[in-house]
Amino acid sequence: MIGQFSGIASRSLFAFDPEKAHGLSIKALKSGLLPACRLPADPRLVQTIAGIKFPNPLGLAAGYDKNAEVPDAVLRLGFGFTEIGTVTPKPQAGNDKPRIFRLVEDRGVINRLGFNNEGHDAAFARLMARHNAPGIVGVNIGANKDAVDRVADYVAGIRKFYALATYFTVNISSPNTPGLRDLQARDSLKTLLEAVLAARDEEAVRHGRSVPVLLKIAPDLTEEGLDDIAAEATSHALNGLIVSNTTLARDGLKDQVQAKEMGGLSGAPLFERATSVLAKVRQRVGPALPIIGVGGVATRENALEKIRAGADLVQLYSCMVYEGPALASVIVKGLSSLIDREKVSSIRELRDTRTDYWADRKL
Repeated sequence: MIGQFSGIASRSLFAFDPEKAHGLSIKALKSGLLPACRLPADPRLVQTIAGIKFPNPLGLAAGYDKNAEVPDAVLRLGFGFTEIGTVTPKPQAGNDKPRIFRLVEDRGVINRLGFNNEGHDAAFARLMARHNAPGIVGVNIGANKDAVDRVADYVAGIRKFYALATYFTVNISSPNTPGLRDLQARDSLKTLLEAVLAARDEEAVRHGRSVPVLLKIAPDLTEEGLDDIAAEATSHALNGLIVSNTTLARDGLKDQVQAKEMGGLSGAPLFERATSVLAKVRQRVGPALPIIGVGGVATRENALEKIRAGADLVQLYSCMVYEGPALASVIVKGLSSLIDREKVSSIRELRDTRTDYWADRKL
């Protein structure tokens, strides 16, 4: 039922401008028009990562539910977890419209949204309204474009949402806020991680629980840049990495008209680059540090390949633009069937089985 509804809904949304379509999809989830997907529990998909028990390894990436409007509706689609944001301390409009572009031939999306969101207070009020509800909801935090002290904005996010977040993602990898990716440079990253993790540790004492903090990085880093990220990630009490955000690269695109638009590219064209970076990061950080793999996941095979490259968990977003809201349930069911085929007792047994293959690719 949901698959049929999903296909009709997706085709209908393509009649609208991409940003309008996004808003309509949020309204549809709010309305309850999309039927819930009740997946049979598969203990082989369950994983405990950074102290959190995930019912399945597939999550919705940040960027869709920026303002924490529909986290529970998203979870009912079959996702094992969801991530709201990116949310900044003050509300901001983001960049001028139009700022989202579909590359239909490539199954990709370019966006230059610029952290448009309603700010901490609005997201906090919505998350507070669902406080103690079941489900894993991460909070992706960022800095305002006009922030004098961007590190302070990230610290403010930790403190504001500490009682409500299942985990935090520190997003320093969006290409659409000028200078934000500079925080990936080693000295800047060291300063940021020290401040954010110190705030986390203070809040842990106050609340009696430690909330995991993950760092989301770009796919456009050099080998040397990956060395620096890995060194800082492993020398601090960071709980994991998310690899990766959107790319500025435009290699191999069929749609050369939309390809000229400024912004980050996501969707199917990002899969190989993001998966290669994921594997390179896994080699650098070793087997213990959790990694969430993101970028171009549209099928069960894509999701499994991220895991084979070194991911513990997988997220998607842009490919749902083309495949519809049933995509999560299709992939989760598909992972169960792939486990049957591989004859393993847990999906974790397949992690790292193709790390070397993907890591050998040139960036």
